[in-house]
Amino acid sequence: MAGRPREFDRDDALAKARDAFWKRGYEGVSMSDLVAILDLASSRIYAAFGSKEDLFREAVSLYRDGEGGAPVRALNAEPTVRKAIEAMLRAAVVTYTQPGRPRGCMVVTAATNCTSDNDGVMKWLAERRRERNRAILDRLEAAKADGELIARADVQALADHFSAVMSGLSVQARDGLSRERLLALIPAAIAVLEPFLRKS
Repeated sequence: MAGRPREFDRDDALAKARDAFWKRGYEGVSMSDLVAILDLASSRIYAAFGSKEDLFREAVSLYRDGEGGAPVRALNAEPTVRKAIEAMLRAAVVTYTQPGRPRGCMVVTAATNCTSDNDGVMKWLAERRRERNRAILDRLEAAKADGELIARADVQALADHFSAVMSGLSVQARDGLSRERLLALIPAAIAVLEPFLRKS
């Protein structure tokens, strides 16, 4: 008589899947990889999470609710726009360079190149990146409405700039740049904001 399948910790399995996708990307992790990483039969993975894509989306949500969301949380926690942008960039660097963790931003690196079969995954991740851009834009628009930024400040261009900086930090972290070198980039990145700050 066969024994009952062992119980498994769904949260732990999801965290392991997140780290695998974060490190190797969506297409870099096969179902056979997931079977080995999670130490579960494929039928149990499907039963617990649905398809590989469903598991990936849930893993990305776990990332964004955790360390991956730290930059946007930092952005919204500071009282001034300059401090908010600086805190966001610093939080991004810390997140992207955690010891013992995959480097870079999971949302940036997990599907930079996919076959046409996985266009849906690429488009879904692109929308997640646009959400980050909108969060930056919202913070800059609030600063402009409050008079922190002068009237001629192009907040969309500034939001696009800082979103591009965030993506660049992710790529540089993935390429092995140290936390110290990435942190050293922040003052130059923020300097573009200075001409648009209202002088007190």
